[in-house]
Order: sequence, then structure tokens, then C-alpha cells
Amino acid sequence: MKPAEQTSYHYAELGTADRRVGAVDRRAGALPRVAREHSLATVGARPALRVARTLDRDRPAVQRSADPTEIARQRLERRIGAHLPGRRLALAVTDNSFTMISVKREKGLFRLRLHHMFLEADHVVVRALGRYVGENDRHASDALGRYIDVHQDDIRRARRPKTPAITLETSGEVHDLHQLYGDLNARYFRRRIEARITWGIRTPDGGRRRRRNSIKMGSYSVEDRLIRIHPSLDRDFVPRYFVEWIVYHEMLHQKHDIPVVGGRRQFHTPSFLEEEAAFEYFDRARRWERENLNRLLFY
Repeated sequence: MKPAEQTSYHYAELGTADRRVGAVDRRAGALPRVAREHSLATVGARPALRVARTLDRDRPAVQRSADPTEIARQRLERRIGAHLPGRRLALAVTDNSFTMISVKREKGLFRLRLHHMFLEADHVVVRALGRYVGENDRHASDALGRYIDVHQDDIRRARRPKTPAITLETSGEVHDLHQLYGDLNARYFRRRIEARITWGIRTPDGGRRRRRNSIKMGSYSVEDRLIRIHPSLDRDFVPRYFVEWIVYHEMLHQKHDIPVVGGRRQFHTPSFLEEEAAFEYFDRARRWERENLNRLLFY
């Protein structure tokens, strides 16, 4: 088994075909509404976007061992672990609306992240989880896909409550964020991203522009489900595809988990960077950023 191998189940839009990523899965008979992703390659580093790091989606599902959910998590961890003799299992429970199952296989350890729908799974599903985690078993994968289909409503109920009112400014002097966001959501996310978007605070009329040492081009607030884009990007010389890239980057933060690696949260995992690189104008946008960063800093 290769070290640090990772597989995931992603919830997709109803009625769509199963989408395979890469050349790892070649078998036929794919299940609808479930996309299985293998992220084995490490994506190279890229210039930092200086985006805000306000994300907190990776908070533990429970805080105290007396919590009923924590008790259920510990029980499920033991039940799955019984099917993994000689291997250690670290189980985390999430409310992620995209990824239902995520497994990272390390030497002697399986790091498993499960949607909370599995907390009360019966012995048949638990056994399938054990086979999927330990052996990447095809039949277990099919069984888990059917279980996820049956429990679709649990995914919808997991969505966060209504967020507080925030004044949104989407129509800029040059770029319309509402239009950009809608186009990206349809092209790349099957309209599954549920966030609001706005321009950040602008320089007051008559205010003096100055050169800054850094710029937060975009940020995503998990609690508010809010994307903010720096108004320095709302200028004639900034091309649409570059603003799209920044918005796309922030939308990815809602989709991807934030694991803790070496005691620190990893906001840009290899799978995150791999999907970011799938943006149509990725290379072009990176090149434009390198050539025009000084102009963006003057605002």
C-alpha cells in the first residue's frame, strides 16, 4: 500500500452520473450521485494569494466525552476498527455537504472522516466501511454509495442555519461579482456552493491611494458563508479571468476539508491545489498576478 494514499466519496447533484477523477478508477457500473476521488499526486507550491485565514470548518464535532455524539463516534470507531486488525483508526465526524467519506492511509494508521449520517449505521454498513477503509473493496464501495443515496436528507439537514444580515455589494465599477459567482458555480460546482459574495471596503471618495506591502485579494468566512473580494480588483486593468480565479479559489474553501497536519491546519491540501489547477485560466491568471502585483498593491 502506498503511504498517504487518500480516497473520498463526494456527494453530487441528483440525477448526475458518477464522475471519475484520474486514471485510478477504471471499472464500469458507477453509481449515480456519488463521485469517488483518488488524490495521490502532490501538487507543487504556487505563489501565495495572501488570502484571509478565517476558516474554522475543521472544528471537532464534539468537545466533551460526555457528549452523546462523541460517545456515538467512539463507539463507531471501535466497531469499524474491529474490521481492521493490526491497524489503528482515527475517526472524525463531519457535517461536510460534499465529502461523505474521506480516507487517508498512512503506515499503520487510517485517518477516516465520515459524515454524521454513519453514526447509527447497522453492522452491514460498518462492515462495508471496514472493507472500504482497509482494502478499498469495490463491493463495499457500492454498498456505501447506496447507503449515502438513501440518507440524502441527512445531508440537507446538516446545512447551517440562516446567517445574519450583511450588506452585500456585488455590482462593481468594472466587475459584477454576482454574475461571476453564478457562472463559476454552474461551470465548476453544479451549483452546489451556497455562499454570499461582496466587495470589501473601498477607499472613500477623495481618499488618498497608497502602496501597500500586502493585499488580501479574497477571504472566506465559514460561519457567515461569505466571500469577500478586495476592491483593488475592481479596476479596468484587472481582467475578468483573474477576478474569476480569486472567486473560484474562495469557493473551493467551502468544498474542501481543512485537516490538521503537524498540529496546524492545512488550508490548501494537495486535493485543494489539484482542483484549483483545474480552473480554465489557472496558468494565465498566475502569470498575470506575477506581472501586475505591484499595480494591485497601489490602492
